[in-house]
Amino acid sequence: MKLTLTDNETQPILAALEESNKVHSDFYPGDSSDRQQVHTVYGGANLFKAGSAQKLGSLAVRNLNTYAPNFVSLAKIVGLTGSESLPESSFEIAELEKACAADPTGMKTTNPAAWLAYTVYERILAKLEREPIEDNRIDFEDGYGNRPDEEEDADAVRCAEEVAKGIDEGNLPPFIGIRIKTFTEECRQRSVRTLDLFLTRLAELKGGQLPDNFVITLPKVTHPEQVEALAKLLDIIEEKCGYAAGSLKLEIMIETTQSIIDKDGSNQVYSLVQAANGRCRSAIFGTYDYTATCNITAAYQTHTHPASDFARHVLQVSMAGTGVTISDGATTVMPIGPHKAPKDGQLTNDQILENSRVIHAAWKLHFENIMHSLKHAYYQGWDLNPAQLPIRYAAVYSFFLEGLPDASARLSAFINKAAQATLVGNTFDDAATGQGLLNFFLRGIACGAITEEEAVATGITMDELKSRSFVHIVSNRAG
Repeated sequence: MKLTLTDNETQPILAALEESNKVHSDFYPGDSSDRQQVHTVYGGANLFKAGSAQKLGSLAVRNLNTYAPNFVSLAKIVGLTGSESLPESSFEIAELEKACAADPTGMKTTNPAAWLAYTVYERILAKLEREPIEDNRIDFEDGYGNRPDEEEDADAVRCAEEVAKGIDEGNLPPFIGIRIKTFTEECRQRSVRTLDLFLTRLAELKGGQLPDNFVITLPKVTHPEQVEALAKLLDIIEEKCGYAAGSLKLEIMIETTQSIIDKDGSNQVYSLVQAANGRCRSAIFGTYDYTATCNITAAYQTHTHPASDFARHVLQVSMAGTGVTISDGATTVMPIGPHKAPKDGQLTNDQILENSRVIHAAWKLHFENIMHSLKHAYYQGWDLNPAQLPIRYAAVYSFFLEGLPDASARLSAFINKAAQATLVGNTFDDAATGQGLLNFFLRGIACGAITEEEAVATGITMDELKSRSFVHIVSNRAG
């Protein structure tokens, strides 16, 4: 066979290409396959205790039992697929529940709407019992407010002591951290002092041990120097307090227009991440602060406003392939009824009905906002109130369960193809798609939406799933 190009001609060009490929791979190592939490629950530092997650879980169950006491009522409130076909009478609901409990697999075929509603509800209850909160952020910013210095000092130290207690007792959520105040001129000194007090006290108590997946959240970032300053401060704290080098991770909150587009008109997001010098784990979108900086009036500062979608897409494209995760914002309409029972009395029927209407409307809005995020591939968001937790899991679980048949069929096809292919064929070319399908199951299992049995029904093994790498699976099967 005749070739035109010689080795002397191709090698310099390919050597340069090799170097550029390496630079690109270093910048874009690929999306992380580590577990990502489905939400972060923000709570004022003044309220935080080691057992807070379990207490909030109990409150969440109480709200669910009060305002959606069965699977049909919840399905109809949030509008699960097919919920309009479910019965209204208590007797029919009870009979349907018995049928679902007796033969859930059969109901999946004969009455998919009932199966979905029943399965989502049961898995919500199990989640709230087992792991009600996936990520807790001890908040010294908006959820805490401006307090006297002496009070914030005391809370910073006390919260560190509670975290240390939680480590010892094993009752912290799988992800946890603190949100400090902004690094603006007005707040930077207060913010750094709180950070210092908390981490110093925690180090004193735990000898440099951190909780699993600990992170420091920097809100309302506007320019890279703010992130760089936090990273440098963490360098010093690690060295002086005995934390392992690089162990203190941070996340940035994208809540201003300047954090999307800088003063020169360039994309700012990746510059903010780079300023963290390898410490940045995630970037979080703040819907309402961002829309406010766009001069959108309060009535239209919604989760689904086009301005919010624009910022989400910029954030998403900027972080794709970097290994830095992204999170969406919160629903700020709280599911809290306007009426509280008097100390020695009861609510009237009208008051009970009005409370239900208000809470159901807030639940419906929260559900729709979460589904909007999930459809845009934002798998994490904020929650601000325990009554939002059941709806967080309702949305996440219905999203994964409704996508399960298609994802199962596609992953099964990929796995079968991998058993007969080599890494140089289409299977390797499709590795990104395969990894995406694998991540679907990893996310679903991690949050409790999908069972291990449902995952292995695709033909994949749990050992393969735990490898968290589609390329690894292909390599082993092709070998």
